[in-house]
Amino acid sequence: MGSENGFYLLCLLSTTLGSLGAWIIAHTAYQLGLIDHPNQRSSHHRSTPKGGGIGILAAFVLTSLFIQIHSTFWIPTTLLALLSFFGDKLDLSPRLRLPLQFIAAIALLTGTRQFQLGQINGLVLIIPLAFFAVGTANLYNFMDGINGISAITGIVGFGLLALSDFLSGGDKSFVMLSICISLSCLGFLPFNVPKAKVFMGDVGSILLGFVFAGMVVALSKGFLDFVCLTSFLFAFYADELSTMAVRLRDGENLLRPHRRHLYQLLANEKGVSHWKISVGYGLFQLVVGVTVLLLKPLGILVILSLLAAYFSAFVVVSSAIRKNLAPSSPSPQGS
Repeated sequence: MGSENGFYLLCLLSTTLGSLGAWIIAHTAYQLGLIDHPNQRSSHHRSTPKGGGIGILAAFVLTSLFIQIHSTFWIPTTLLALLSFFGDKLDLSPRLRLPLQFIAAIALLTGTRQFQLGQINGLVLIIPLAFFAVGTANLYNFMDGINGISAITGIVGFGLLALSDFLSGGDKSFVMLSICISLSCLGFLPFNVPKAKVFMGDVGSILLGFVFAGMVVALSKGFLDFVCLTSFLFAFYADELSTMAVRLRDGENLLRPHRRHLYQLLANEKGVSHWKISVGYGLFQLVVGVTVLLLKPLGILVILSLLAAYFSAFVVVSSAIRKNLAPSSPSPQGS
């Protein structure tokens, strides 16, 4: 894995690459055609460069090569992120993107053979886990709608993955990879908060969700590990699942674009500053993750009960906010 000095250098490079990628795209986006124009689903109000997550991808590739992460993990992930980068420019159809995402997921998971669920070998779980990886990648993308939310969640979520793996005495390579991804998100953050000079884009959000899911699978030795590690993205899952339930209740087509996530309602209908919402989601995620780690020794029933309590609390708060929405003009604070 290299010397201690090598580790610190890699951390510094990851942070720098996260910033450098955002800076380069912010200054070249118009020439490259990487501009996000506001639409009815947007929570911003001016055209903004997108694709700044390319620096996070660079940090991921550099770290994977340096610590010799298996090629079946980083190559499919990198190819998918590059596809997403071109998708930022070309607006690729879901009919093309989804099959390629599943191919990348199966390629990654085929090389991750240690995962078992009780007596069920990981190979039997390839298809459902592929849905988990693709679903998490797109979930992360759906939640990347206001300034700072993806980067802050990346800092917290991958930081928790690193802490969990370190405490369990697991694969130290994944500890380093998690730390470096977290730091690359930290490097990107000043270009996205409080005012967005550049958006992360699909190249960043799809990458983070896909890598997160791949790490959960790679680090899980059983169902308890899988649940605990997945909970490090709990805030995103809770918002997406509760929003889907509301839309189904209202008879909406789930395939149509919308602006009904809780974070979107807070930013647009309530006019809350983007950075406050993003920090709130990050703090909520941190609380969930730390309590899960503390209570993990008590077993799966305790963890499932804890997560059910958190989800119930999220739904109660979300429902109260939705019921008390008053029409208002969109906030200009989060552009």
